[in-house]
Amino acid sequence: MIVRLMGEGQWRVDDSLEPRLHDLDEATEQAVAAADQKALHAALAALAEAVRSGGEKVDDSHLTASDLVIPPVDLSLAEAREILHGEGLLPDLP
Repeated sequence: MIVRLMGEGQWRVDDSLEPRLHDLDEATEQAVAAADQKALHAALAALAEAVRSGGEKVDDSHLTASDLVIPPVDLSLAEAREILHGEGLLPDLP
C-alpha cells in the first residue's frame, strides 16, 4: 500500500503494518477525545515514524495515488476534529 506523509512524500509499506497503523490511529482518536494536543502530536509522530521505518520511500518523480494520507505532526486539535472519519483520522485501510 502507498502511504502519504503530508509534507514528506509517499512510502510503500507492506500490508503487515496495517494493525500497527490502526493501533496508532486509535491513540489519535483518544487524544482528540481528551482534547490533549500533546498526546495528539505524539500519536501523529508515532504514525509517521511507523511508516518511515516500516516502508520504502517512493521517489518523488513517481506520483501515484495514496491509499492513506497521514496528517502532519503539528495538526491542531481543531483540524483533527474536522478530518475525523468517525473511526479515527485514517479511513478503513484497503
